[in-house]
Amino acid sequence: MSDGASSGVAAFDFDGTISQRDTLLGFLLHVGGPLRVAAALGAESPGLLRGVRGDDDERDAAKERVLGRVLRGRHIDELHDAGRSYAQRLPKGFRDATLERVRWHRDSRHSLVMVSASMVYYLRPVADGLGFDHVIGVEMDADATGHVTGELVGRNVRAAEKERRLRSWLAERDLTGAELWAYGDSSGDDHLLAMADHPTWIGKRASRNA
Repeated sequence: MSDGASSGVAAFDFDGTISQRDTLLGFLLHVGGPLRVAAALGAESPGLLRGVRGDDDERDAAKERVLGRVLRGRHIDELHDAGRSYAQRLPKGFRDATLERVRWHRDSRHSLVMVSASMVYYLRPVADGLGFDHVIGVEMDADATGHVTGELVGRNVRAAEKERRLRSWLAERDLTGAELWAYGDSSGDDHLLAMADHPTWIGKRASRNA
């Protein structure tokens, strides 16, 4: 990936926007196996349920705890290796129409950035394959020995955090005034699309916002 300057920027959500479905659970199963993942989800089910009912802070906290239960203690290199192998499974589930938009932006020499609440370990290989310039996603903290602590680096990349992280990336690359396209499929993308000059909803939200 390269961070070249551009007159335009295209920001894409991943799950439901590029991919037709959620990919995080599949990655956790790929890394931790079904028993470990089931135990983590069961232990954190009350918090996950409160998140589904609209408590965003609890949703983010419960997600971090689930990730910690599954990934804590693993070496960060293991997550990168697992991400590369998992990423190879995903393209068959991509939306053809979204890939067409990715190609159009790439041909137009726009900067492409993926902004997702999924994990960077498989988003980065996917992004490389699609010609993206940068990935903003969820990453696990690691200690001095390279082992996962169970905590996230920063906040969950959802809702207002998507906007905050994208604005920071744009400012770092002197792209704050660039024409911005944004693509998303859920309420977690509301802030991302609200900041765009050209917002585009994908999937069910497309018909709802037509």
